[in-house]
Amino acid sequence: MSTIDQRPPLTPTAESGPTTARRTLARPGVPGIAAALALLLCLAGGVWAVTSLRLNIATLIDSAGNAVDFSSRMLPLDFPPAPELLGLLWQTLAVVIAGTALSVVLSVPVALLAARNTTLNTPCRVVARAAIVLCRAVPDVVFAIAAFRVFGLGGMTGVVALGMHSVGMVGKLTADAVEQIDEGPRTALRAAGAGRLQQITGAVLPQVLPSLVATALHRLDINLRVSVVLGFVGVGGIGYSLATAVNRLDYQRAMALALVVLLTCFAFESVSGAIRRTLLPEVTARSRRPRWRGSAARNTTVKAPQVAMSPVPGRPPSRTAVASGDDTPADRPRTSPPWNVARVRRTVWLVLALALVVASAVRSDVSWQALTRAADSFLPTLGDFLPPGTAGAGGTLLDDLWVTLQISLAGTLIGLVPAVLLGVLAAGNVVGSPRVARFFRTVILCVRGIPELILAIVLVVVTGLGPVAGALALGVGSIGLLGKLVADSLEEVEPGPVRALLATGARRRQVFFGAILPRAWPAVLGHVLYQLDVNIRSATLLGIVGAGGLGYDLLNAARVLEFGVVTTVVLMVLAVVLLVEGLAVWVRKVYA
Repeated sequence: MSTIDQRPPLTPTAESGPTTARRTLARPGVPGIAAALALLLCLAGGVWAVTSLRLNIATLIDSAGNAVDFSSRMLPLDFPPAPELLGLLWQTLAVVIAGTALSVVLSVPVALLAARNTTLNTPCRVVARAAIVLCRAVPDVVFAIAAFRVFGLGGMTGVVALGMHSVGMVGKLTADAVEQIDEGPRTALRAAGAGRLQQITGAVLPQVLPSLVATALHRLDINLRVSVVLGFVGVGGIGYSLATAVNRLDYQRAMALALVVLLTCFAFESVSGAIRRTLLPEVTARSRRPRWRGSAARNTTVKAPQVAMSPVPGRPPSRTAVASGDDTPADRPRTSPPWNVARVRRTVWLVLALALVVASAVRSDVSWQALTRAADSFLPTLGDFLPPGTAGAGGTLLDDLWVTLQISLAGTLIGLVPAVLLGVLAAGNVVGSPRVARFFRTVILCVRGIPELILAIVLVVVTGLGPVAGALALGVGSIGLLGKLVADSLEEVEPGPVRALLATGARRRQVFFGAILPRAWPAVLGHVLYQLDVNIRSATLLGIVGAGGLGYDLLNAARVLEFGVVTTVVLMVLAVVLLVEGLAVWVRKVYA
């Protein structure tokens, strides 16, 4: 007798019907193919930009002689006298602190109108979101040029410029935080008859406050680096002294001030991190939660919380007793947290921060008279910038826009590979060693602390005027920001699939490529496009110091009072930035 093979056929036939084999990968769709083509086009643009700018080893070798000559011209460093240096430093810090505080004050109402769950109506939400995008797209220098027309020389110009531009970041992140709040407390207040304002102050703002404080401290670090740029358009402080020294070709004084700025950025970021850990202990505790560490993560046991028993029969224990295990009688519940050491320390920090903001506002000449004068001259100043114009240089502006795009594409591509490598090594759930991860986090932090404008000044002297210096400066700057974003995205991956692979005996490399990277790479792609967005705006500013592109046109137009050209430059940059931002949103949506 012949045996009959009971196995299903491997291929479909007319007798057997469709195959039972299942696909392990989803069939690519039209959106996925289109997104892949768009990313390949961006990559090709980066390769083309690097090639056309002649960014290669030979270019760096040819500049080695200039680097040696520059080193001899900048040494020994010439520091200002200590009282003068401290005065410049305090003037810069006052402008930065007051400007960041102004951005927080402006961002809270704008964010409440921009959030879907707190806005008054749809038109208000659209207008608020548009205002946030506009503030983020307009460079700080443009705000400084407009504020200079109103306030003239002084710290008030810098405060307004930093405050208005920072609304783009602080307002957006605050609006996102408002949309993610727990609606339970707000619903309870509404049910008790509370009005809209009472709901916002009693239920919305307390939940958003930790995120707002963390965003403000992060923006403080950014504004300190940006303040150097504002010195080139007349804002006093270290940036103005640095710009004056560069214009005089006094590199000994310029590099000494650049070193002061660099050390101040490092110190400021460390202090802001300490303040963040003190004021927001619950947020930093979550960020310091231990990640999975091999098989130990699988054997971790969760200890059940202890629930306090009620001292009064038939009555539930108080909320404070349940939370802390205290034996406080339930008929005397606490309505506020106890005044322990942690609360006293947070209160002291808060009082010191408020005092510092007030002192900074006084040092920056912030006054009611200045604000009144600004209100009176707002419309005339706005009329100076409208309508947009080219002053007969439309072709030059288009060519320089192309150069700016080249610089940003090349800078992003140069920093991409080092940033990804550093980000992978700085992710604790990838390397498995906390010490290794902390070391590479420190490396990223040091790179982030270097202002790109200072890099551009040095590279302009070494490589000469032109886009090469700007692309190299943006490449180094991209390593710091993009490396941090990549590390954060990798560490935010859910640990479930990782533990499942570890349970099967998979090695760390297999876990990375099989569980971590597939879930993190959509966010990584979004971060790369965000870095391109940032580099486009930064490339515009680096042109101020001779790195090529639209920045040179922007500064010249402001000097000859052609403010219509300034508006045209802003609109050109805004169009490109919105295009890249839309591409980033679409790519993340397709691959999510």
